[in-house]
Amino acid sequence: MNTEQGPGSAPLSAATLERFAREVAKYPAGQQQSAVMACLAIVQHEEGFVSVKREREVAEYLGMAPIAVHEVTTFYNMYNQRPVGRFKLNVCTNLPCQLRDGQHALHHLEKKLGIQMGETTADGLFTLQQSECLGACADSPVMLVNDRTMCSFMSDDKLDQLVDGLRASVEGSAS
Repeated sequence: MNTEQGPGSAPLSAATLERFAREVAKYPAGQQQSAVMACLAIVQHEEGFVSVKREREVAEYLGMAPIAVHEVTTFYNMYNQRPVGRFKLNVCTNLPCQLRDGQHALHHLEKKLGIQMGETTADGLFTLQQSECLGACADSPVMLVNDRTMCSFMSDDKLDQLVDGLRASVEGSAS
């Protein structure tokens, strides 16, 4: 999918620019670049992901080099550079998780969902991504669902229950 098209093809709305202005106002004069993460979060909340076009618009609004905004977008897992499924599963692939069967958990999810890391299921429900570190090494292996819900000590059974429960929640809400 071309991330230059879709929700982000029209100019930023007046409402979005007002939200940007409220974030910038939280910082001292001349420090508007400090609002970059908040502005990117606003774009993602409204559009589901942050396109390169939107990165450029945020950069222009904040008086930053576009590459500086792109660096923020690509550094943090919470920003999606393309559309993702309804449930984004970020599996930690850092050393402590790998030492406690994190790779096995990842392969189990790939098999269960029928996708590889970085892909989205055909029904648009699940996107499987890797995370460098989720900061819960004592609970490894860990996974973050939709950047909010931490799942730890992931066994095959626990992963199956999670995926089946998420799928059922969608099917149940469609009834």
